[in-house]
Amino acid sequence: MTLTTSRWPQYLALIGLVIVVASVWYTNRLANQLSVIEENYVRFYEASMRDITNFDGSDVAEDVSTQQEIIGNNTTIPAIWALQGGGYQEAINWGGREADTAYILEQLDYLKANGKPPVEMPYGGLMYFGTSTLITKLRLFPYIQLALIGTFVVIGVFGINQARRAEQNRVWVGLAKETAHQLGTPISAIMGWIEHLNLMYAENGEIMEVSTELQKDVERLEMVANRFSKIGATPELDPVNIYTELDKCRAYMEKRAPRRVRFTFPPPDAGNIQVAINPLLFDWVIENLVRNALDAMDGKGEISSQVTEKDGKVIIDISDTGKGISTRNLRRVFDPGFTTKKRGWGLGLSLVKRIVEEYHRGRIVVAHSEVGKGTTFRITLPRAS
Repeated sequence: MTLTTSRWPQYLALIGLVIVVASVWYTNRLANQLSVIEENYVRFYEASMRDITNFDGSDVAEDVSTQQEIIGNNTTIPAIWALQGGGYQEAINWGGREADTAYILEQLDYLKANGKPPVEMPYGGLMYFGTSTLITKLRLFPYIQLALIGTFVVIGVFGINQARRAEQNRVWVGLAKETAHQLGTPISAIMGWIEHLNLMYAENGEIMEVSTELQKDVERLEMVANRFSKIGATPELDPVNIYTELDKCRAYMEKRAPRRVRFTFPPPDAGNIQVAINPLLFDWVIENLVRNALDAMDGKGEISSQVTEKDGKVIIDISDTGKGISTRNLRRVFDPGFTTKKRGWGLGLSLVKRIVEEYHRGRIVVAHSEVGKGTTFRITLPRAS
């Protein structure tokens, strides 16, 4: 995973935030300008009402048609003509709810407390003005935009993660299948040579001993190839006693570990807790964890295992007394390509996580790690019914 790819979600979120901030600033600016225009209209309305009130028709040269047009052209600003004794005479531009008395009186109380200064009407009463629906919608627009951009960012991040995961899956499956295919040819050849040794030197004890060990290693290679061939397919899960399976893994790895490494695993007859697993793949998980533990201990220390049950789940802890994992690396240990070793591809723990979570419907985490003291990996699997 490259640095640029891993930061795509942050880039999307930052771009979305910039768009929202710019949108809020711009729409607020437009809303303020429209508010000024509406306030000017209210002043014109008030002046027009005053002119019409003072007009008695005696001056033929005087014309109030413009004032009447200003008053009549209000089609956006909600207004209520309140009477002195209570109630109201007229309500306009309330979205079709002008006949809803309770609603209009509620809005009137609000305008009296929070609205613009009222305008005196020529026949008594006061005209209260509210804020037009255009300004209200304009002020709400940034929040709507924020929700839309937030949804876009979430979908974008989800899409990027899904695409990246699908790409990783294709790489994993392709690599595994190709590895299994490549191993098949030399394994077949070695098996042929072993058979040749058995026929030619059947009476030679030393050669037969070598042949027997070669046969064991070939069987091991066949098992490895079989493991790789199962990647990408749906493995069959069988109920297995977890104690027996762990002891089998311990026996294999203990023979190949340095003598100063002590293994403390529960005995195979410690209990009978059945777990639905694919033994071939599950053993791969335990061997990977043990191998990492051996690398972290520099040839001496202790590798232990503990099995517990809780709420229908089987919890398997694999602990070591090695170097431990630093806090900054804890979240990255399962990432493909991440490794602290000088040699290594950083694929082991990523493959372990995939086998446990995707193929066994379980979960694996670093339960505890302390630099210089060791690490505990915790596998949680559903118990077989």
